Amino acid sequence: MNLRDRFDVGYPQLVLVALTVVTVVGLVVAASTSTAAFGSYNDAWDGASELREQAQAVDAESEIVRNTTQYASASPNGTVAVVLSPESGYGPRETDRLRSFVRNGGTLLVAEDLGQHANALLDTVGARARVTGQLLRDEQYSYQSTALPIARNISNASLMAGVDELTLNHGSPVDPNGATVLASSSEVAYVDENRNGELDDGEEIGAKPVATAESVGDGRVLVVGDPSLFINAMLDRSGNRAFVRSVFGAHERVLLDYSHAGGLPPLSVALLIVRDAPLLQIVVGALGIGAIGLFARRPGVVGRLVGRVGSAEEPSLASRPEGLAAFVRERHPDWDDERTERVIQGIMARRDE
Repeated sequence: MNLRDRFDVGYPQLVLVALTVVTVVGLVVAASTSTAAFGSYNDAWDGASELREQAQAVDAESEIVRNTTQYASASPNGTVAVVLSPESGYGPRETDRLRSFVRNGGTLLVAEDLGQHANALLDTVGARARVTGQLLRDEQYSYQSTALPIARNISNASLMAGVDELTLNHGSPVDPNGATVLASSSEVAYVDENRNGELDDGEEIGAKPVATAESVGDGRVLVVGDPSLFINAMLDRSGNRAFVRSVFGAHERVLLDYSHAGGLPPLSVALLIVRDAPLLQIVVGALGIGAIGLFARRPGVVGRLVGRVGSAEEPSLASRPEGLAAFVRERHPDWDDERTERVIQGIMARRDE
């Protein structure tokens, strides 16, 4: 018996069901993924969905930060917060929360290439390093393009253990201002002042810092001159994955701060909201149990509405004259009792099959 015979439906109904399933699946996928650059729910090349996997790989917990109020409930000691190229500035109350987080022992990693909002954040939390916002190129040590320079000068800091180099993607130098330099470009790298892709007269050649670390209160601030170092496509480039794992592995918890980044997908936001609200979890659970109970009762309700005999608890035809026999006689009042009985027997036999 094929699917169409089993459920007694026609091809139009099957096509409608198939289209409905495809539409629902498409909506769920669209509502649970993101196309925002550096997005934690963006699985494309420019997303940063793999950062959660890197945290898991070093046995560190990871959490998406939608609002800086979450810093208040996070234990600073053993926690690193990651801010990738914020799209808007942090307000006074927000910077107070991040400053308190760092001064009480937390680690803040800020990655930026233009420095429009990152430098203001670094200033308010008390860090000295700044992203210059200039484009760094290297014609000798780079990956496929001079705009993807390879920083080969790595310090012996504990955070750089196992890291031989870093590969940037249109990154920017970092002005340490007294901070410890973790990684620098080669001696033949240069700052492309006019961004024309060429080394012009007057453009400076030499090693440029691209990552720094400094103590602020009881915590520390890491600055990386390229947020693209953390995207999915760049984690496979030389040294980048090792660097991420080294930083994450030195901590017990990783906060991925998207409070000032592109919008999170609605379904993911809904799940995060439910997870953070125990009372809402109870309400959603109760609704789910109620829906299951209603669905479980639905076959009996439908059976009574259409007059079909589909439950072992229903009385036999002989004990309910208002049942199937009444239904058949109502539809075909011109039939005699013998014909009615034959039709009823045929329906019962088909139901048993």
